[in-house]
Amino acid sequence: MKRIIIAGATGLVGSHLLALSGQYEEVHVLARGDVVDLPGNAVVHKIDLTTEFDTSGLPGQIDGVIVLSQSPDFRDFPDKALAIFDVNVRALLILLDYARRAGATHFVSASSGGVYGLSNDAMREDVVIPASGSLGFYPSTKIIGEILAHNYAAFMNVAVLRIFFAYGSGQKRSMLIPRLVDNVREGRPITIDGEDGLRINPVHATDAAKAVIAALSIDGSATFNVGGPDVLSLREIAEMIGQAVGRTPVFETNADKPAVSVVGDIARMKQELLKPARKLADHLDEML
Repeated sequence: MKRIIIAGATGLVGSHLLALSGQYEEVHVLARGDVVDLPGNAVVHKIDLTTEFDTSGLPGQIDGVIVLSQSPDFRDFPDKALAIFDVNVRALLILLDYARRAGATHFVSASSGGVYGLSNDAMREDVVIPASGSLGFYPSTKIIGEILAHNYAAFMNVAVLRIFFAYGSGQKRSMLIPRLVDNVREGRPITIDGEDGLRINPVHATDAAKAVIAALSIDGSATFNVGGPDVLSLREIAEMIGQAVGRTPVFETNADKPAVSVVGDIARMKQELLKPARKLADHLDEML
């Protein structure tokens, strides 16, 4: 594979992917603004994914298309519903159609582990996800995007990656683990359900980026959970942070509310993409 497109290269996983993209002859980055640390094999196309953008300025022939873009307003429903939909659904469809016309052999689309909702078990990719408004607007748009992407499996290899709580250097402080770091450091209480709180298997952005690269080589189309090697509770993560910053976490517990999980079964990821190697305990310093 020589020529690829990355939408969402300025985000967490995208920036880590860009740092690993030296193996490709041409990397075409779709971005609204400037991109820092742009490798020598990359060129930026100024495109706003929240608009009805034109793909005529993109290469006429492409090998792979990667869509990692996420609306910065993903939490702001209903006020930013149209912007969320434009990025997660409309822009994705435009790029799927472009990839087909440009002869792409592979298309990788980032979804979210949040599409499963809350559970007590590690979720497998083949679980049936019921159509329900209770899932939330953002994950609902991700499900729509997944369905659209798999409709193009007749024209190219399509990989949908359900990413679970990516973390790493350069992450926005509003995201889960940096936010926990700031709460512990500043002595703000952390609310948890049950004894230990939500359980997750967060994935380091470099492992997620390597999963994207591996997905550009799959034969056929599939959905993959992309998670980390360890399942951790919010209490465990906060206590880990407390040791690192020298502060004792403050918890507010909802003892009468059972703790649940957002954990992805990563057996398929380990078998067909890669085994995630990075543990939160070893990389927590990147977010301190």
